[in-house]
Amino acid sequence: MTENTALLDINGLKTYFHTGRGLVKAVEDLNITIEKGKTLGLVGESGSGKSVTSLSIMKLLPDTAAKIDAGSISFLGKDLVKLSDPEMRNIRGRDISMIFQEPGTSLNPVFRVGKQVMETIMLHQQVTAAEAKQRTIELFHEVGILDPERRFSSYPHEMSGGQKQRVMIAMALSCNPELLIADEPTTALDVTIQAQILNLLRKLRDERGMSILFITHDLSVIAEIADDVAVMFRGKLVEYKPVVEIFENPEHPYTKGLLACRPALDTTFKRLPTVSDFMDFEETELGEYIIEEKEFDKSQFNDLTSHGRKRLLHPLSELETIGYQADDVKALPESQLVKEGEAPILSLDQLQVYYPIKSGILRRTVDHVKAVDGISLNIYRGQTLGLVGESGCGKTTTGKAIVGLAPVTDGKILFEGNDLAHMSRAGRKPFRRKVQIIFQDPYSSLNPRMMVSTIITESMIAHNLGTSKQDRRDRAASLLEEVGLPVEYLDRYPHEFSGGQRQRISIARALAVEPEFIICDESVSALDVSVQAQVLNLLKDLQEQYNLTYIFISHDLSVVKFMSDMMAVMNQGKLVELGPSEMIYQNPQEGYTRKLIESIPTDDLLQIKKRVNDREKQAFEA
Repeated sequence: MTENTALLDINGLKTYFHTGRGLVKAVEDLNITIEKGKTLGLVGESGSGKSVTSLSIMKLLPDTAAKIDAGSISFLGKDLVKLSDPEMRNIRGRDISMIFQEPGTSLNPVFRVGKQVMETIMLHQQVTAAEAKQRTIELFHEVGILDPERRFSSYPHEMSGGQKQRVMIAMALSCNPELLIADEPTTALDVTIQAQILNLLRKLRDERGMSILFITHDLSVIAEIADDVAVMFRGKLVEYKPVVEIFENPEHPYTKGLLACRPALDTTFKRLPTVSDFMDFEETELGEYIIEEKEFDKSQFNDLTSHGRKRLLHPLSELETIGYQADDVKALPESQLVKEGEAPILSLDQLQVYYPIKSGILRRTVDHVKAVDGISLNIYRGQTLGLVGESGCGKTTTGKAIVGLAPVTDGKILFEGNDLAHMSRAGRKPFRRKVQIIFQDPYSSLNPRMMVSTIITESMIAHNLGTSKQDRRDRAASLLEEVGLPVEYLDRYPHEFSGGQRQRISIARALAVEPEFIICDESVSALDVSVQAQVLNLLKDLQEQYNLTYIFISHDLSVVKFMSDMMAVMNQGKLVELGPSEMIYQNPQEGYTRKLIESIPTDDLLQIKKRVNDREKQAFEA
């Protein structure tokens, strides 16, 4: 790599946090280079140091808790570490811009989005307010915001997640930066919106000739956009290669684990590999760590592909009714059919959930938002139904309506023959024990003031389970062990755990009342891919152990295919496709379903090589 191609050069960077519990080495001796016009993918799990690296570059670390203890960050010939705060303010936004993970919290909710972008332009450029407004509208058009003149006056809450992320990209590009830092910019987005954002970033990078530092935990996303990939683990760089070499010949066991634990559309795994299948990790008393590589051999592969439950499909007569041929269904591998005449555990019959739109001084209802618009489907005991669609399609509202957290406008929710939709609050109580829900964000769904023991035993008390306080505590301890956590965690608070650990606690809480039916609402979407694999395996194990029935709600179709027996696709409140998950992925009948599947990031090696070759060809022709 020649010196004149390097835009950013980080050498020996050490960023430490000085906490009440001692020294935390968030980034330890990091060496990476970003070339002009290229994208470097920075990959790792939560706590790997990738976001701290970006904050170190921007010098946005809290002065009271962290400092750069050593190293240099050379940008356009300047060492950012040595710059004063006023000098760094001139660089931020103008030469280096950043897109943060959650646009909803990055945008000020009390100001119109256009004004917020204007503010950045006027801070760094000598332009009038009228010129800044016109430039903002042009940027909105460039990043694909429809009707940019009208959207200029929108507040953040009036825009979808994808639109807000486009506003953040417009803000980041407003001063023509040389380097764009994108910190998990697509993690919380639907696959279709994610694909749009990745295409947009590629297009803007190539047209503007800027460089991108793209931070994520998902190597499938990295495969779509990066030229080079740096893999971090516990603050250290463990592998650094061109993107093709990372996927073609990963060397470090951690990289191998990250690549393997992401469920692919064509996977044959019944249980997913995890990072622990590729390496043992041990931390020393001095805060250092020791990694020992493990051989992922043929016997492990066979175990993960052969041991596990078969897919449980609807009765053949019902599949034929919705348009599937008997011969095609019977030819599906590793599948079995529900017996004819068996009653479903849950039936939705023309379910409607409408929310009124009120207007005028008298707040009269002028229309309705049809969140769920007349869907009907069956779920049989022991099945997993995958419920998929983009944000706003009604899938989460459907789940909430089933457990009584959303008002039902019309239709029936029949659970074991009982209509929950028109049942009184007191009448629903016995069914609340049988039907539980695991929410997307385990931190906000766990009471921060309660210890884990109270969180798990609270529902036992509500349903009169357990003979005594000690009996309930013993049951809670047993549940923790079942979800892979030690018993001593009972006396800790939610903030003391990682995201994956909190989600395991949420699963233990759901199991505490011995349910028959669990709704998993985006329960793994916010987790690192390695933690996600652990939780998905856990859910499958628990299903086999307790004969549980799941509705698995997600916008991640790769995960849904791995988990589900049957799949239901929703769009704008309606059910547009229903069938065996394997058959829907092989041959989707609806254009909307095809669009969702085509938007899934692919880490296919041939596709990666084609993208790299196309880029090199374009650069040569330019």
